[in-house]
Amino acid sequence: MIVQSGVELGVYTFADIDPTGAGVGPAQRVREVVEEIELADQVGLDVYGVGEHHRADYAASVPAMILAAAAERTERIRLTSAVTVLSSDDPVRVFQQFATLDLLSEGRAEIMAGRGSFTESFPLFGHDLADYDELFAEKLDLLLAVRADERVTWSGKHRSALTDQPVFPRPVQDPLPLWVAVGGNPQSVVRAGLLGLPMALAIIGGMPERFAPLADLHRRALAEGGHGPAPLSLNLHGFVADDAERAADIYYPAHSGVMNRIGQERGWGPTSRAAFEAMTGLRGAYVVGDPGLVAEKILFQHRLFGHDRTLLQLPIGDVPHADVMRAIELLGTKVAPLVRSAITQRAD
Repeated sequence: MIVQSGVELGVYTFADIDPTGAGVGPAQRVREVVEEIELADQVGLDVYGVGEHHRADYAASVPAMILAAAAERTERIRLTSAVTVLSSDDPVRVFQQFATLDLLSEGRAEIMAGRGSFTESFPLFGHDLADYDELFAEKLDLLLAVRADERVTWSGKHRSALTDQPVFPRPVQDPLPLWVAVGGNPQSVVRAGLLGLPMALAIIGGMPERFAPLADLHRRALAEGGHGPAPLSLNLHGFVADDAERAADIYYPAHSGVMNRIGQERGWGPTSRAAFEAMTGLRGAYVVGDPGLVAEKILFQHRLFGHDRTLLQLPIGDVPHADVMRAIELLGTKVAPLVRSAITQRAD
């Protein structure tokens, strides 16, 4: 196990909306996300991520646009996709969007690229779902080529070739930070490591310790590829409130609503409050509680993974915006100091 000297803390969202039209709509939600990012910056959080989806229950189909609005209202916080569905997008346009975001934010943009947990974007943009993994591997290769050099010569199966083609604008950061997001597939973990790329590991169920071998696999693949250490992020479901019972009371109804809706699509059984609360224990996947409990759980996971970043999906489903804002405030002003102090003491 490798224990790093610190851990960044942040938030991510898919900009959930009410698909029935009875609750929060897309116009309100995207403005709320910008307000959340602004507050996260003010309270000292490190990262805010916005994920890409193409469904009626989410408002963020183009994360870079929401992040660009937030760039103008923030000073320090890093702005990342969480994730960009690279398999169904054009890597050149992805690079240009995030290079522009990097210019607006003066060097705070990141791309978190993944294959996507939903499939709506494939027919929407004219791709065959049978090419799911092949598309991602090829497009990641092109994105890396565009990131590496402003003049690109490249050819592949699923996109027209480029011959000494200039790609602009170029970002402030060189190279523009690029993470690979994975959901537990060992092949994806190895690919990230062999390419020398940071990895974001999504853990939304089960016992996190069962995922710890994937962190070790990533480190071994980095070494095998001739690369030095690369950061690891844990992307988790979580919430923080002034007391633990209130945190669960706020988060559970919204969280179960989302999970049960997706479960109906995918054949999962319905969740329950008892199952949810079991997952909020120290060894469960959900990071839910008061500031002390949330800090304790992040530190427990840090012992398991030695990771560099924890991102929590505080805004999920119909969690009220005011409660999300309070959770962000607590995460930055209460949880983060506890975590940072404990890790500093460990390192000493």
